[in-house]
This record gives sequence, C-alpha cells and structure tokens, in this order.
Amino acid sequence: MAEIELRHINKHFGPDHVIRDVSLTVKDREFVVFLGPSGCGKTTTLRAIAGLEEIDEGDILLDGRPIQGLRAADRDIAFVFQNYALYPHFTVYENLAFPLRAVGTARDALDSTVRSVGKSLGITHLLNARPSALSGGDMQRVAIGRALVRRPKALLLDEPIGSLDAKLRETMRVELKRLHFENGSTSIYVTHDQVEAMSLADRIVVMNDGVLQQVGTPTEVYLYPANLFVAQFIGSPVMNIASATIRSDGGQASVTLDDASFDMPADLLGMLDKKRAAPALSLGVRPEGVLVSHTDQPGYRPAEVHLIQPYGGFDIVDLRFGSKTLRARTSSGYVDRIGARVFARIAPSQTHFFDTQSGASLDLRLGD
Repeated sequence: MAEIELRHINKHFGPDHVIRDVSLTVKDREFVVFLGPSGCGKTTTLRAIAGLEEIDEGDILLDGRPIQGLRAADRDIAFVFQNYALYPHFTVYENLAFPLRAVGTARDALDSTVRSVGKSLGITHLLNARPSALSGGDMQRVAIGRALVRRPKALLLDEPIGSLDAKLRETMRVELKRLHFENGSTSIYVTHDQVEAMSLADRIVVMNDGVLQQVGTPTEVYLYPANLFVAQFIGSPVMNIASATIRSDGGQASVTLDDASFDMPADLLGMLDKKRAAPALSLGVRPEGVLVSHTDQPGYRPAEVHLIQPYGGFDIVDLRFGSKTLRARTSSGYVDRIGARVFARIAPSQTHFFDTQSGASLDLRLGD
C-alpha cells in the first residue's frame, strides 16, 4: 500500500515545541502504534501526516514523494477520529457511501464496496440504521468502515476505541488486528493505553515531550527499555526503579538498594567498567524479576509482605526489605496474608541498569 517517512519533523504551537526533530519510517503494510502520555505530541504527529496540521520544518513522504505541501484531501490517507464524526442524519449505508460518492464512484461499485466493508465489520444488519440508534462500538465500526471504503494508501487512527468500555475495547482490538491483516493497509495508531499498543503493534513508537524515546517491537520495548522513561511507562505494574550501589566482595558482585543487598554475577563489574558507567546508577527490575520463596535459599533476602493485589491469574505483592519496597509478581494465592515473612531475590537476567542523570540504559545483559 504505502511507506510513510518522516524526516526531521518539527512543530511549534507558539513557544511550545510539540514535535522535536522526529524521524521515522513506517514500512508498507506495517501497523505502528504511537504510545505516550497526553500532550507528548503523538496526535499532532498523526495530524501532520494526514495534512490536518502544518509542520514548521522537515519532510513527510508517502512512497518516497513529499506530501507536506499537499492538501489533506489530496494525500490518499484516511483518518479515524476518537469521536466517530458520523453524519447523524445519514444512515450507516449513507455514511459508508459518502467518501465514494464524493469522488464519483459508479453506483454498482459503490454498493458492492459498502456491502463488502459492512460485512467485514459485522454491521450489515445495521446499514439502514442511523447513528443515534447505534452503540459506541457499532459507531466506531462505522467510522472505521468509512475510512476503509476508499482503500486508502494509509490508515491513521487517533485513539479510536478510547471512549469504549473495557470489554468492548478488548473486542475492538481483536477486530482492528483482523482488519489490518485482511486489508493489508499501512496503519498508524495513536494511544496512551499500553495494552492496546502491546497487543496491536508490529512496532511501538514511544514518545514523550515531542521526542521519540524508543522504536521497537512490543517485546523489545518491554524487555529492553532504552531509558528510564520507557522502563516506567511500559508495563503494568511499572518496573521497580531504585538508586543502586555496586560493590565487589570476594570476587562476587552485589547491588545495594538503600539497606537491601542482592547478589549479582561477578562479570557485572567488568561490564560497568567497559561502559564507563557514571557513579550514579539506577537499577530497574520488573515485578516478575523479583523471585519470592517461602524458604530461605542462597542469594535470597528476608522480606515482609506489605501489600497484596490479586489480579485473578496472579498476584502483585509489595515486599519490604528494611526501608526499601520492591514489587513482585507471584502465582495467585502464593502469599496468603499481609505481614507474612518471605524470602526474595532479584533475577540478574531481568535486571536493568540506567545512568541516573541522563536516564539512558547501559544496555547490559546478565545471566542468572
């Protein structure tokens, strides 16, 4: 369908620099998700690609052709808004047909396309209904269908299911993924919901304050965050982050978090020397990297259970090591009460080290 390339894009709203030198290539037929907090610049970037915002600097290319000077109507890019933007006085059929009528599509071709898209979206039985009679999920299906009938080169979606309830969002995520595979469109999807990003994306573009923080597959951004922002933004619950002091004791390395000390592989010290690591380091470990046991074992430290959060298939347990608290993930019911004494260690293979000042990951890979 299309390859979209951004080259050194910059955008200001008065004194606010909302897109900061963004460069990115979205490959043909790829599903890319822009993920970040509100106000980070992801929607502005999407609107700039669509032609709904003018950029101050840089180039936007579609299949190698600059399009930043073209009107939105001339870019052959479809946009799905969060608020549906349906014509209330039109039926579903007429809403779907409107983009085709606007370009003079023949009646038979128009009818065939509308009914084909309606079937793929599961809304054939609603073609004669008006938007006021539809549920939120059905209205969003119509909005997506209106974009798809044109067979655009690229499909842009701005938080299209953000206003739906949790169960319907889950259903729509499955539908969006299926539609992407069936239509083979180049798609860019904006959200602040990391579950949507992880489940939908071929690649995730993490943004903050107008800057690309990391671009990678869902697995890459989860397992190998590029910096402290990504580490703490991706994952629920978030990664444990703590100031760390690295020590050597008889050829064995250890990391101290406040007054809690954990064993690490001896080669950690050599890795840090090669990286010329700054004195101020932060350690990061996701809850599944904090291993919990009912019995004392080599390398484990005693801890007190401070809080238990049941999630059904697993529990999130807050553990106190003196003044330091780490969050662990355990099997459901493994820890049965607050105040219980358990033992825990940090899995070195799931440990990350960051330069505290810059926030950048040191990109170390340790074994257990």
